[in-house]
Amino acid sequence: MAPASKADKKAALDVASWMFNVVTSVGIIIVNKALMATYGYSFATTLTGLHFATTTLMTLVLRWMGYIQPSHLPLQELLKFVLFANFSIVGMNVSLMWNSVGFYQIAKLSMIPVSCFLEVVLDRIRYSRGTKLSIGVVLLGVAVCTVTDVSVNSKGFIAAFIAVWSTSLQQYYVHYLQRKYSLGSFNLLGHTAPVQAATLLVLGPFLDFWLTNKRVDKYDYNVAATFFIVLSCTIAVGTNLSQFICIGRFTAVSFQVLGHMKTILVLVLGFFFFGKEGLSLQVVLGMVLAVVGMIWYGSASSKPGGKERRNNSSSSDKSQRHGGLSESGERDENV
Repeated sequence: MAPASKADKKAALDVASWMFNVVTSVGIIIVNKALMATYGYSFATTLTGLHFATTTLMTLVLRWMGYIQPSHLPLQELLKFVLFANFSIVGMNVSLMWNSVGFYQIAKLSMIPVSCFLEVVLDRIRYSRGTKLSIGVVLLGVAVCTVTDVSVNSKGFIAAFIAVWSTSLQQYYVHYLQRKYSLGSFNLLGHTAPVQAATLLVLGPFLDFWLTNKRVDKYDYNVAATFFIVLSCTIAVGTNLSQFICIGRFTAVSFQVLGHMKTILVLVLGFFFFGKEGLSLQVVLGMVLAVVGMIWYGSASSKPGGKERRNNSSSSDKSQRHGGLSESGERDENV
């Protein structure tokens, strides 16, 4: 295949991966909002366990059909990943309960600099000035349009700290495990989803009772609510898969930065479907600033020296640059 043709194919697959993630992520947010706000299903951790159980079922079917080949992931690595991932889920739920919405949003934004720190320390990544400034513009834009009331308390700060670091480590590990053990997105999900499903379905009801003072087994599972639960689980399969594909093809930082497009899209859809309450010039300016920052980041990080490893130049190192075709990206081209 000619170099230009291969580059075009990669670009098309990159766009398709991002669109897959955006559509499924926004879709699950809207469905979960309807499920929790309209039907009162407030058991977020248990619902996440059901999401991973459905994902596990999908990987088992695909393995039975021969689409997922046998692979190996050391037990120690698997347990570390599941620990980070479950602390991320629990931490985000507790942080949302104990903190104001404004501080919760600030905590989510802080995942970008934490992810940058992990890449600099663990992967020896070097960012150009333009890449750093573009990340700053994205952070500023999203903060302007989402952060309102900000109040901090000690236990809320601890929950947010745990949530931010565990989420950043989990997303870093997705890219790390795919690269180190030559795992595609389906393979990695096949290893991690069953363990996450088991642990969250066991611990979820107890954690949800602690957070909401309601029992999941006492919920009225009527036809409409059950339909939305099934729909949420179905969409979650795509959300989980697309996250692994995107982080595998790019990095956790790129996933975080460009992923804030979902935040902007959710805001726009919220104003469109649920009325223009809260829409102001400040929010619009924040959205525009965030989108400009994302475009700038895409351009700056893909330029030579925009984001690269700090070691001797070699073909293998160059392939790790943002925009370079990673091994995991090649494995996911058929997705």
